[in-house]
Amino acid sequence: MNVPVVPYPGLAVHTVAATLPAPLGQLPTPPWLADLLRVGAPAPIATSEAVRTAIRDVLRVHGYRPTGRGKPSSEYLVAAVGDGRLGPINAAVDAGNVVSLHAGVPISVVDRDLLRGSPRIDVPGPGSSYVFNRGGQTIDVGGLVCLFDDEGPCANAVKDAQRTKTTPDTRRVLAVVWGSEQPDAGHAAATAQWLREVFVRLGAVVEG
Repeated sequence: MNVPVVPYPGLAVHTVAATLPAPLGQLPTPPWLADLLRVGAPAPIATSEAVRTAIRDVLRVHGYRPTGRGKPSSEYLVAAVGDGRLGPINAAVDAGNVVSLHAGVPISVVDRDLLRGSPRIDVPGPGSSYVFNRGGQTIDVGGLVCLFDDEGPCANAVKDAQRTKTTPDTRRVLAVVWGSEQPDAGHAAATAQWLREVFVRLGAVVEG
């Protein structure tokens, strides 16, 4: 799936489009995937302090501040999984969370059929925001590189929009790996490749 990307210094972004073998509501998270959702589980890729710093730096390019509640989702995962606040959600989201947890790279997973028009990756202007949870809370995404559809920004390296999140009916997903060219652009590519392999192991058909 071709997703155009605005020119953006230092960003190493990859997209993975997959069609699941059944709606998510009928696709339980398998034990092998749930077992990987823990800090220290054996994995083919590992994060580092250099990766963490590089992710924050690349999100700062257009003025966004990736700190506090606005820190990269990959950092949130380490804390939430480590203290038991986060367990399995659904097979597609868990695939993204597992890979993100171990790679240290934020990953968005959205329902492709909830996207309006053609997706692209761009930077929202000042004052841009969207609702990110069922409670109606919003996030200011001005200056934060995002996945867009025809209705505006809908996912990023911090929090994804509620309107495009997966549901029990989801069959087609689009995952975005929000990587950095530093310290090694190959790390983002390897992260995306492992995510493809996880989707395939789930029985999904992966494009490209």
